[in-house]
Amino acid sequence: MRRRVLQSTIAAVTVAVVLLGFPLVFLVAQLVRENEVRDLEARAAAISRTVDFRLEEKIPLTERMLEPYTGGDGALEASVFVVDPDGGRFQAGPTIDGRTVSVEVVSPNGATVSLDASWWDVFWLSARVIALVFVAAVVAFGAGIAMAIWQANRLAAPLVYLAASAEQLGSGQVRPQVRPSGVEEIDLVAAELARSADRMAGRLAAERQFGADASHQLRTPLTALSMRLEEIALAAHEPEVREEARISLEQVERLVTVVDDLLTRSRRAQGGTTEAVRLLDVLHQQEEEWAPAYAAARRRLVVDIDPETQVLATPGALAQVVATLLENSLKHGGGTTTVRSRPSGASGAVVIEVADEGDGVPDELAPRIFEREVTSGAGTGLGLALARDLASADGGRLELAQRRPAVFALFLAGVPASLAPDVVLPRGSIISPRRDRRWR
Repeated sequence: MRRRVLQSTIAAVTVAVVLLGFPLVFLVAQLVRENEVRDLEARAAAISRTVDFRLEEKIPLTERMLEPYTGGDGALEASVFVVDPDGGRFQAGPTIDGRTVSVEVVSPNGATVSLDASWWDVFWLSARVIALVFVAAVVAFGAGIAMAIWQANRLAAPLVYLAASAEQLGSGQVRPQVRPSGVEEIDLVAAELARSADRMAGRLAAERQFGADASHQLRTPLTALSMRLEEIALAAHEPEVREEARISLEQVERLVTVVDDLLTRSRRAQGGTTEAVRLLDVLHQQEEEWAPAYAAARRRLVVDIDPETQVLATPGALAQVVATLLENSLKHGGGTTTVRSRPSGASGAVVIEVADEGDGVPDELAPRIFEREVTSGAGTGLGLALARDLASADGGRLELAQRRPAVFALFLAGVPASLAPDVVLPRGSIISPRRDRRWR
């Protein structure tokens, strides 16, 4: 689109400059020559009047009286010849060699006045004016190219934004906000794309809500059934009854696993809710929320994040994962807690590290720290497991990068080049996270 607009505009400017420039050059050259000839004719007429006046008043003719008409001070230099009625010859000015432009006038008293100017002097005057016209044409051509580039960018940018919006919509991301472009047709397409995004978002929200409701409704009775079977197995005295209870409990646990797998696959098939998130906004919000708790514990919370770093993540889920890591560091760590980010590999991934200066993670707990109900005794054992699940749902991963002192690393996908903000990322798609409730 941009290239086509540039090509068509530059072609139009080129045709206009050529069609107007060549005739203008020819006319300017003719005009300069005619002006110089008229100037010579005017000087010749003035000399003839002066000669007639002197002849009538019986004043002798001299060559000195012709010097004011030889040119100079911006006027074209010319050689002046006067022949009076008696045949006397008078000359003033430089001798002109080579090709000349000549003007001859005969006065009423019979005196002949002629002026000869160099043809090359007239040519260089014309060439000077032609050069000015050529410079003006080049300036006009440059202005046309600049206007073409501006117009091409003005028309192409909204289309690129629309393409990025469609790509985000196709990947299941939330609807980006595209500013009106001022081009009616493009704005109509953007409005229709926004309506389609709203309808798709509504359907996805309904499906996700159904999945959450189904998960809740299925897990509650399955959990109660599991507890009942465990009680039966413990209370029964007959080996046959305990064996049947054990087998039934295994089947219930297998059913819970199947439900979890089906719901996980459904969420992945729906495309997720990731979007371009400015990392500093999420961490700044968490810093404001956790700073009072760290201050009360007489500890420091340091956030060292590049303001330009962006990741693909669900804002609420990312905030909950960071909150879980900060809470874990506050409860089990010590000293200063530092949150920093760095690039990871050539794929554009981003690593968020949460480190403190405490005693670290015990060796017997480290291999199973992300498992459910695995805890050192100061918590429920669900926080890190839920944080890891949330990270996995966004295509990332949460790992224990170092045991002593403890360093947790959250790996997230960076914003791909096709969605880079300085290229095609639509305005409004960089969001600020809401204050969602943390997982406890």
